[in-house]
Amino acid sequence: MSPTVFRYKNFRFHFFSREEPRMHVHVISGHGEAKFWMEPDIELARNFGLSEPELRLLRSVIEERKDEIKRAWKAHFG
Repeated sequence: MSPTVFRYKNFRFHFFSREEPRMHVHVISGHGEAKFWMEPDIELARNFGLSEPELRLLRSVIEERKDEIKRAWKAHFG
């Protein structure tokens, strides 16, 4: 299961239900995907195909919506 937290432009922000316990969010689009750690700081964990400008944009979106992402994580994982 991979619940969507929200969509922004052509990106989907989501979680994988069976993954490591450290809080993070996945972001996917038609041409790439990335994973960002949420704690202790927002940090890029992995990138597959997204450009540096896209990664900067995504990090900015995550910063702006970090509380929403954290609430969704806690609601989904308990």
